[in-house]
Amino acid sequence: MNISSLKSSLLAASTALALVVGLSACATEPAATADGTVVVYAGRDEALIAPLIEQFTQETGIDVDVRYGSTPELSALLLEEGERTPANVFLSQDAGALGALSDAGLLATLPADITDAVPAEFTSTDDTWVGVTGRARVIAYDSEKYTESEIPDSVLELTDPRWSGLVGFPPGNASFQSFVTALRVLEGEKVAEQWVADMAKNSPVLTEKNGATLDLVNAGQLDLALINHYYWFERAAELGQDNMRVQIKFLPGDPGGIVNVTGAGILKNSATDADALAFVKYLVSESAQKYFATTTFEYPLVPGVASPEGLPALEELANTQLDLADLASLAETQALLAKYGLL
Repeated sequence: MNISSLKSSLLAASTALALVVGLSACATEPAATADGTVVVYAGRDEALIAPLIEQFTQETGIDVDVRYGSTPELSALLLEEGERTPANVFLSQDAGALGALSDAGLLATLPADITDAVPAEFTSTDDTWVGVTGRARVIAYDSEKYTESEIPDSVLELTDPRWSGLVGFPPGNASFQSFVTALRVLEGEKVAEQWVADMAKNSPVLTEKNGATLDLVNAGQLDLALINHYYWFERAAELGQDNMRVQIKFLPGDPGGIVNVTGAGILKNSATDADALAFVKYLVSESAQKYFATTTFEYPLVPGVASPEGLPALEELANTQLDLADLASLAETQALLAKYGLL
């Protein structure tokens, strides 16, 4: 073989080797894909989320196809659809539903530039979902009937017969179910079941949504309500704080006052979808975090973004004994509520 032929053979072999290495790299690290559209299952109110999604599209040029519904409804749908789901992203009202999907192996691992944006106590332990905003559980009360000091410091006291027929909550709401799950985790199964049983005997007023429950108290038709804090701030922004008959009491350290998070995860089949990654990354950007703080009055989770005025500091409310990953057992909570006729 002459030198020219030898060079040609070596060049061909080198090219083939480079191609094999390149194909191998592609097999282990798939390239990100994008078609300019992301499909989001949103377990949050359309009125809260639609303006943010419009803002995202304006800033990125990526269209968002949204399916709205309750978080329990959409998480159940995702479990049913499995790998066949058309969804790229799940935006959840609470951490429990995201944990359940993660446990089922349906969520992709998120990159560090997303998960590291949020303090570890407010996001997943396995990087399959990221916390987006914080919301504290509170007791809303009729200030024309009670002073704040007359309101219990713990939800465990609400089973007292004096509160019979006077307490309302939406049992189908994801945040309420996550609170009951937290009660199971923090106080044990026996205490939680006894609380649910006693509350059921105490003739609670069962409602559909947090906002509607708050409005009943504000109208003098209900004495107490178990809700998330930001519903009060939204109504106060609409009506003026001086016109709010309903007031709220924070419960630091109590299972009824936990700080849960909204959050987002990417479905496993969309792990390399660049549009899905862009959407979730946007949720923990300064722009989106300011939107949540100023428009929905939730706690921003990204350091450096100011919380809404008038809220207690987030660190004063966060329960250090609670790992949000432990809120994944929603099915057991739903079964418990159904057992006593609350679902």
